[in-house]
Amino acid sequence: MFIGSFQLESQVLLAPMAGTSDKPFRMLCRELGAALTTSEMVIMQKQLLETSKSKNRLDFSSERGPISIQIAGSKANEMAESAKRAVDFGAEIVDINMGCPAKKVCNKAVGSALMQNEKVAEDIIKSVVNAVNVPVTLKMRTGWNSENKNAPSIAKLAENSGVKMIAIHGRTRAQKYSGSAEYDTIQKIVKDSSIPVIANGDITSAQKAKEVLDHCGADGVMLGRATQGNPWLVLEVNHFLSTGELAEAPKLNEKIATILSHISQIYEFYGHKIGTQLSRKHIFWYSMHLDQKKCIEFWPSINRVTDHSEQYFKFHDFLYSL
Repeated sequence: MFIGSFQLESQVLLAPMAGTSDKPFRMLCRELGAALTTSEMVIMQKQLLETSKSKNRLDFSSERGPISIQIAGSKANEMAESAKRAVDFGAEIVDINMGCPAKKVCNKAVGSALMQNEKVAEDIIKSVVNAVNVPVTLKMRTGWNSENKNAPSIAKLAENSGVKMIAIHGRTRAQKYSGSAEYDTIQKIVKDSSIPVIANGDITSAQKAKEVLDHCGADGVMLGRATQGNPWLVLEVNHFLSTGELAEAPKLNEKIATILSHISQIYEFYGHKIGTQLSRKHIFWYSMHLDQKKCIEFWPSINRVTDHSEQYFKFHDFLYSL
């Protein structure tokens, strides 16, 4: 599969997820076999680029390419400038966000709200494609609600405007993350597209990934929330799709080594104070994945810890008690 001139090494991509797809997690998932990872959504406004949050989101040093940066906005001219800034920060691929269902995003006519107005969506896509000399990709949902599943028409106008890959989450904006993803809409887009189409939504196992690919005829799968606490899903899906065989599950001590390395990288990247805060959700996700019952018992003892060393060693001891 190619995105412009970039040939991807597998059919497994990591979804851009706010609060999850940061540099430490992207690098981990690339090590486990993700062919492409995309940054968390970035609003490329000058006044925001100086914040520590934006600086962290736009740090791609030591990452394997191609570097994909997701931008968001509601106006064509602003999105064109955002795309140029993304390239200045190292983007080799620029991804347009038309998939985020968050209320605070959609209330500003950003993210999946853009799907309500196809003319605005088309203007934004064309402006971004024309602004940069790198491939542009699009992440969107099946539509605004069940009565307005217009992803097929937006996909066609995106392809005609020069977009090089489309990823579709099999839910409408109204669904947010409730209910079940459906793949018939993605199948329709695949049949009418000559560019790569990636299926996203509710892919929680290697077998489900294969079922979705077979149903949709998509070029690849994009893994999202199911990787939270279980980044090994990337490895499992990649192995199954490439060999037809289930991967041997990593041993517990191998998982523990990966987990503790990830937590250490969070501290190193963000600093001890912010790193301790941001590690909490990962500690919770990892603990729930490994042993839900013990996690529920363990969580109160670590949830409010503010010192990174104390947090690390409490978690270390918990993991080796499993």
